[in-house]
Amino acid sequence: MDYLLLWPLLGGLLALLVVVLLTLDLLKKSRGNATMVEISNAVQVGAKAFLKREYTYIAGFVVVIAVALAVLGEMNPDVPTMNRWTGVSFAIGAVCSAIAGYIGMSIATRANSRTAEAARQGGVKGALGVAISGGAVMGLSVVGISLLGLCLVYQLFEGEPAIVNGYAMGASLVALFARSGGGIYTKGADMGADLVGKVEAGIPEDDPIAVTLNFTAPEMMQGMVMLPMLIAAAGVVASIIGIFFIRLFAKNDPQKALMNGTYVAALLTIIATWFIVDAAGSEFTADDGDTVYSKIGIFWSTVVGVLAGAAVGFISEYYTSSKYRPTRVISENSQSGPALTVVEGLSVGMKSCGIPTVVLAVAILIAYHFAGFYGIALAAFGMLATTGIIVSVDSYGPIADNAGGIAEMAHLDRSVREITDNLDSVGNTTAAIGKGFAIGSAAFAALGLLVAYTASAGISAADVSLTEPAVLAGLLLGGMFPYFFSSMLFRAVSISAFAMIGEVRRQLREIPGIMEGKAKPDYAQCVDIATRGAINGMLLPGGIAILLPVLVGFLLGKEMLTGVLIGSLVSGLMIGIQMANSGGAMDNAKKYIEEGNFGGKGSDAHKAAVVGDTVGDPLKDTVGPSINILIKLMCVISLVIAPLLT
Repeated sequence: MDYLLLWPLLGGLLALLVVVLLTLDLLKKSRGNATMVEISNAVQVGAKAFLKREYTYIAGFVVVIAVALAVLGEMNPDVPTMNRWTGVSFAIGAVCSAIAGYIGMSIATRANSRTAEAARQGGVKGALGVAISGGAVMGLSVVGISLLGLCLVYQLFEGEPAIVNGYAMGASLVALFARSGGGIYTKGADMGADLVGKVEAGIPEDDPIAVTLNFTAPEMMQGMVMLPMLIAAAGVVASIIGIFFIRLFAKNDPQKALMNGTYVAALLTIIATWFIVDAAGSEFTADDGDTVYSKIGIFWSTVVGVLAGAAVGFISEYYTSSKYRPTRVISENSQSGPALTVVEGLSVGMKSCGIPTVVLAVAILIAYHFAGFYGIALAAFGMLATTGIIVSVDSYGPIADNAGGIAEMAHLDRSVREITDNLDSVGNTTAAIGKGFAIGSAAFAALGLLVAYTASAGISAADVSLTEPAVLAGLLLGGMFPYFFSSMLFRAVSISAFAMIGEVRRQLREIPGIMEGKAKPDYAQCVDIATRGAINGMLLPGGIAILLPVLVGFLLGKEMLTGVLIGSLVSGLMIGIQMANSGGAMDNAKKYIEEGNFGGKGSDAHKAAVVGDTVGDPLKDTVGPSINILIKLMCVISLVIAPLLT
């Protein structure tokens, strides 16, 4: 074993060790009274049922694709960069992604009642500590398992890039299905319950029929050489320190604690990167054979990525937090009805694309200046180096949201719900920040993968000239696809919500005592509707996302595929930012009203904001976070098949 490989291996093991410690500590916490335990158990049962069925369908895709990759490799023995082991690597990546998602879900569903109980016993700090611990299990599971899996593939296949690409493809495939399917599952239920329960029947927020569970699907780090893996290992340690910083220093301002913990992790990663590059980096010559880049350029490229990610995160915070004007304007407009709520929410999200796009464009130019296209790839890695804490902070939000629902349904003191609402509001902002990091890194990573694809496919600059009709046609096709993909996810949420609305109305009508809390809703039927809607809704868009680059590449040519990848990157970046921030802003606008502003709960402004929130939910939790995975998956698939297109 390469001795340098030992460090990322230890980083992955350390992450999983902390996962075990956090899990043991969390499971010792009180789950609350019998009602709270019963509700939490119902959420766990529903989540496991959904995930079991989803993974069963995903497994079918994984087996078929793994076999196809192996067969293609055997059929093309003259292509040394692709063989049956590419299929094995693909399967390993898929399994690692699925395991990380399962672990995170299992602990998140156990942390919800414990967070509510901690809010009742220990206030904001106690509740935040439990919620961030639950989120950290997801975040550190992602980075720990992905690093260990990458080390395994790297060692087994001696770092062969094309085979390692199969690992990334498998991980991204499962992430796409998990994110889109989970988003349809939760948001279909949310919309159905909110529109019938809170708007039609006047039921309080999170009545028993409205229980839902958010999932955070894992994001897998890209890396094919030792230097990025070493930086990733440093990012793991930095993320662990940042997580414990949040737990130790959280007081009455959860958002400040979460943001400071994220910034601490970023700063430590920058410091560690300096020493890593100094020890393991070296100057290198660009593909043109003339330009020589110094190893200090590698450091600055990575720093550019870290800083760009922080900038995008701060901008997302500004546009989605109720502390700032954009979200408060949405709340104010809600006084005039839901139409203005939605219009202003969409406007905020669209406007929020401006500065992040400029930041990413400048960062690309700077990273390229310091280390060429390798610098751009390292900038993406700089953004992803602190994935552990970013996913932790993102995952804490759904736990806080579920905790608020349990507090409401268990009729805990109003002060408990106020604490969980505060944590949930902050969670919407931190989720937008996490999605900003994800879409920004996706743009960097996709650009690097695109360059790798053109090199692997033997495409020259002249081949992809804008005067080439095939390239122009590909640009249009690629620019369209993220919109088409999004429409299919929206439609799936709509169909699921429509079915859920019918079921909620039926139960309110046919089960006496639900409104008075004397009878229990039929949870199993609601879970089954949400699960079927998610499975049916995720298969077609996911399947098309897999087939599109393959069909274009083999049938229409590698040059046209280049145009498709560029077009999807440009439009997907805007869609991802806009939808994440529109949804987060509309959700927090509702919560700002619930704090007593513009009439408070039950007012006409609140009803309008609830409608805005139901529109924003699939924007921020289904479509937005799926787009960044879509962009990377299409590029990785293209890179894997590139040797066959030459």
